[in-house]
Amino acid sequence: MEHIRCLIIGSGPAGYTAAIYASRANLNPVLYAGIQPGGQLTTTTDIENFPGYPEGINGTEMMDQLRKQAERFGADLRSGIVTGADLSKAPYRITIDGETELETDTLIIATGASAKYLGLEDEAKYAGMGVSACATCDGFFYRGKNVAVVGGGDTACEEALYLSSLAKQVYLIVRKNYLRASQVMQDRVMNTPNIKVLFEHNTLGLFGDNGVEGAHLVKRKGEPDEEKVDIAIDGFFLAIGHKPNSDVFKKYLETDEVGYIKTVAGTPKTNIPGVYAAGDVADPIYRQAVTAAGSGCKAAIEAERYLSEHGL
Repeated sequence: MEHIRCLIIGSGPAGYTAAIYASRANLNPVLYAGIQPGGQLTTTTDIENFPGYPEGINGTEMMDQLRKQAERFGADLRSGIVTGADLSKAPYRITIDGETELETDTLIIATGASAKYLGLEDEAKYAGMGVSACATCDGFFYRGKNVAVVGGGDTACEEALYLSSLAKQVYLIVRKNYLRASQVMQDRVMNTPNIKVLFEHNTLGLFGDNGVEGAHLVKRKGEPDEEKVDIAIDGFFLAIGHKPNSDVFKKYLETDEVGYIKTVAGTPKTNIPGVYAAGDVADPIYRQAVTAAGSGCKAAIEAERYLSEHGL
């Protein structure tokens, strides 16, 4: 069985940054790319809010640069998905693709969180062309335009309020006849002039020639009456939640009710010594590339300290 000093799972900003720092610290890290090599940013077109890129950069290109930087310092980057984990004792055992077994002294989990989608074919069709799951990431591109946000909870309201400061008109598409958000968030949404809440509306699909130009909706008017409605929009934002990719580790690690891995405040430390969580898998609040990269840095530094303290 292969023995590794520092194993990193995930290849987004958190994973690659951890690999860069771990390599420079001579930890000989091995990184497995995971479900989506490069992470969620590979589904984004232009990134304009990551420091160091004044003209912006394509998401896939930025992840490629991070990968090359990690390789430059000697990180061993591999393809594969974690399918099993035994964190009951050190060294920890990890199974890759259901067949390859490894043992590692330290483990950095940077598996990210997957945005939830409605399941419409048009969401994939217009990915990067008007469909987004992050208003903070992509809202800037819709200054003075019309956008829609799907969801009725606090996250959806927060996204709608953020977009209202940029967009001309924001539609909040709510499946039920009420908002699930806190009363404070509801009041803010209702008192924002350019937010229009569409209660009891469901999205049937999107349309547009070179990107999203509108959405086909259906309004429930009482069983069995329904009314089909089209709205003209340039951006379609999903705000119905994220699913942290933590299932394989949940038997051993403390998580919240959604599945985000709990860490010691201000650190990437989990409840198991030598095991760290970085990036979106442990971040239900910010979910930004720059915060993920910062947590990856912290995780690698903590791994180096752990190995040094334990003579590994």
